[in-house]
This record gives sequence, C-alpha cells and structure tokens, in this order.
Amino acid sequence: MLDGLRALRHPAIREVRGKGLLIGMELDSAFISARTFCERLLERGILTKDTHDTVVRFAPPLIIEADEIDDALAVIRAVFDSIPDNRSQS
Repeated sequence: MLDGLRALRHPAIREVRGKGLLIGMELDSAFISARTFCERLLERGILTKDTHDTVVRFAPPLIIEADEIDDALAVIRAVFDSIPDNRSQS
C-alpha cells in the first residue's frame, strides 16, 4: 500500500511516509484539507483519520488482501482526480 500511495501523482500530495501498513500522507492544504479528503474517502467506503489538518492516516487491518489494497488505491486515486489543480487557474 505504501508503494501504491507513493506512486500517486497529484500536486496536493506533499509526502507519503510510513512503515508497513501504518501510513501518513501529508497534503497541501491549498488544495484540500485532510479532513475533507477523509470525508470524501468515507463517502466511498474507506475509513481514515485526519491529523493536524494536513495529514491523512491510513491503518488498514493486517489481514488486508492485495486486491483490497488495489481497490482502495483506485478509490484514493479517484478522490485525487476530483480535486481541481488550482495552480492552472492563474
């Protein structure tokens, strides 16, 4: 999962860090707050936790299967795709 999140490309992603399945993704609040991002994931069935307005915590169960991680990454990618790139509006 960590590798999959690191492979995502979006200007809102500042950093992805973690060890094993305990993962934090820091977002640029100019694009979206961590809280809003978590709410959008929850609407799509993925439970996460926002921290300090800029970090999204992922802590999936240790028994998660590879196909479930792939499904989650597809949902996360879709949420990023729904965030407008404000930099192009100058």
